[in-house]
Amino acid sequence: MAGIGETIAAIATAIIPKQGSVGIVRLSGENAVTIAHALFRAPGNQTWESHRILYGYVRVPQSRQVIDEALLLVMLAPRSYTREDVVEFHCHGGIMAVQQVLQLCLEQGARLAQPGEFTLRAFLNGRLDLTQAESIADLVGAQSPQAAQTALAGLQGKLAQPIRQLRITCLDLLAEVEARIDFEEDLPPLNETEIQAQLENLLAEATQILATADRGELLRSGLKVAIVGRPNVGKSSLLNAWSRSDRAIVTDLPGTTRDVVESQLVVGGIPVQVLDTAGIRETDDRVEKIGVERSRSAARSADLILLAIDAQVGWTDADQEIYQQVQHRPIILLANKIDLVRTPIAPLNCPSEITRIVKTAAPLSQGIEDLEHAILEAAHAGELQAANLDLAINQRQAAALTRAKASLQQVQETIAHQLPLDFWTIDLRSAIQALGEILGEDVTESVLDRIFSRFCIGK
Repeated sequence: MAGIGETIAAIATAIIPKQGSVGIVRLSGENAVTIAHALFRAPGNQTWESHRILYGYVRVPQSRQVIDEALLLVMLAPRSYTREDVVEFHCHGGIMAVQQVLQLCLEQGARLAQPGEFTLRAFLNGRLDLTQAESIADLVGAQSPQAAQTALAGLQGKLAQPIRQLRITCLDLLAEVEARIDFEEDLPPLNETEIQAQLENLLAEATQILATADRGELLRSGLKVAIVGRPNVGKSSLLNAWSRSDRAIVTDLPGTTRDVVESQLVVGGIPVQVLDTAGIRETDDRVEKIGVERSRSAARSADLILLAIDAQVGWTDADQEIYQQVQHRPIILLANKIDLVRTPIAPLNCPSEITRIVKTAAPLSQGIEDLEHAILEAAHAGELQAANLDLAINQRQAAALTRAKASLQQVQETIAHQLPLDFWTIDLRSAIQALGEILGEDVTESVLDRIFSRFCIGK
């Protein structure tokens, strides 16, 4: 882990050539203000006070060459993001201005920040617990309003509070048991019935929190959905109707789509990456053959398959061949072009394993709502829209909470087998340690490095 006493610097905004309007260079550490004084000239009688915005120029100290006209924001410890002295240069956007300002900061003795190092310092200095720090990364990477809402709730401590309460209860139980070990003659016997009831409550609460892990994973990473099927069954028309755009070329000619076309959607709060694939068939066309192989590859990597067929002709041998290639994934059957069927739709005669069937008419956007509902059901997330999104743990937190739950269950078994109180304390301490790992109160340096390495530089 890098030295906390050093002053660090980084570009804290996305750099978009010729498009970004503002770029921020951020410093944190004991020399941040000194570096700002060396580089920034604030004309007039502007006061260098905490949480004031200064207007002026960034200059090269030696030559006094002006690099940029900028604003300077000074936030003195402890009233800053890191609880250290923090300085931000708000420069013009683009590439050159912020890169030159950053280089000047480094020449004045600052060190380039590592990924997530500003947030790491906020954690180490006690401003954030580890669940809040991880929520910041989730908020930055949120792909839907619901994901952002959940991350913001975590940042506000709504995940830490129940975990912290579980840990406090375990500590109280441990204190009760150890008191009986040390002062057995001076205290009344433990009320095992009451302790069993407390353990049941702890386990119920842990189980309830663990149940949010799948929901959290869906909100963070989303679903990859591939639309596959024979040529000319309307896959591209479905994508265009669903995404309300013309992402894919649509004609009456089979084999129009030669490559995988992607679209990003949000369904019931879940980010969904939709892949419109080339029609899967045997062909001698070299370009189409490459597209077909990419379609098969996309299907193999997808979380969910939308198998589109032509409702006018029903299930065919070609559909059966495609189904055999994708049946390793959850499947929703799309009976498309129902608007062109003039007689009642005959039984599709599809395999009985396919239980989710949606009828669609892409040009009319008919069946899109039913399709989204089926996707939520297939993802076991049909309750997501109406659910309380204030709590959604990640994989690291779920693993630690699972260990805590197992330790509490072991305490129950210890009591049931009437083992000595010393055995109770072993598993209670294990539960307390695991819960502490979630909050960052009992965590190793290697775990911190792994968590914060996933952050962007400058955050």
